[in-house]
Amino acid sequence: MADNHRIAHISLDEETIIWRNADVEQERRVAIFDLIEENCFKPVRSVERGAGGPYRLGLSVQDGRLVMAISDEGEQLLEQLIIGLARFRRPIREYFAICDSYYQAIRKATPAEIETIDMARRGIHNNAAELLMERLEGKVELDFPTARRLFTLICVLHIKG
Repeated sequence: MADNHRIAHISLDEETIIWRNADVEQERRVAIFDLIEENCFKPVRSVERGAGGPYRLGLSVQDGRLVMAISDEGEQLLEQLIIGLARFRRPIREYFAICDSYYQAIRKATPAEIETIDMARRGIHNNAAELLMERLEGKVELDFPTARRLFTLICVLHIKG
């Protein structure tokens, strides 16, 4: 994809998020930083209408659906994608559970135990990224690392007290 088909700025609906702990906040910071540093993101319909990137992406959850507001650099809304999250409930729940285990293991487990948990965490994350790519097929072209980072941010949006 061309260099301009990328996310240059990302924002999360702050009203949706209730910080759970410092580990989750660190995950959010790293995912946003890594996403902005390197990503491939091409909103198909916007590009077909002649819009170019880089893009600004706003993520929020409304009525159990992921809302992706895609704007140009001048903050003019290009399109808004709404994706049902029912198929993501289980991966999100599994991802949080394995992340909790991972954070606990880092503090007191052996390196072999940490590696085993981390492999499981990566597997869940990878499967969820593939699911996200499927759900965005025909709407947004993105690469696998971008999908992984976006899934992390979708999880952050699901943290509620």
